[in-house]
Amino acid sequence: MRYVIAIIATIAIIYIVPFVFYGFSSIVWDLKPPDDVPAGQFLMSILISKIGTAIAFVLIYHYAKVGLNRKWLLYSIIWWLSFAIGELGQAIGPNYTWQEAVIGIISEVVYFPLAALVTDRLTATTKQSHTTDQ
Repeated sequence: MRYVIAIIATIAIIYIVPFVFYGFSSIVWDLKPPDDVPAGQFLMSILISKIGTAIAFVLIYHYAKVGLNRKWLLYSIIWWLSFAIGELGQAIGPNYTWQEAVIGIISEVVYFPLAALVTDRLTATTKQSHTTDQ
């Protein structure tokens, strides 16, 4: 059950945090959602993508935390690096701006460490939760 809760918490974190950054940035840079897709469909596609990411994030952490010695910050940096490179790749291609890539990278700087910390805490056993991290 701890892992289900960790997955739900991770979904919430990685779905909500970008909205804050994109919302603020839409004021600064006048960013607009895609015109060719209804807003509900666009948000649903993002949610489904985040669900897959959250499941992988939590389950990979479960199997990797022993090898990482529960270094959740290192784990989040690895994920951030992977996604940051993906943002840059999207910006090079069509239908994605450099502003969107920068916002994505910045939001990932926040949500990956937060999701990793929450996942670590929610999935720790009683014995593990008394160890010193980071």
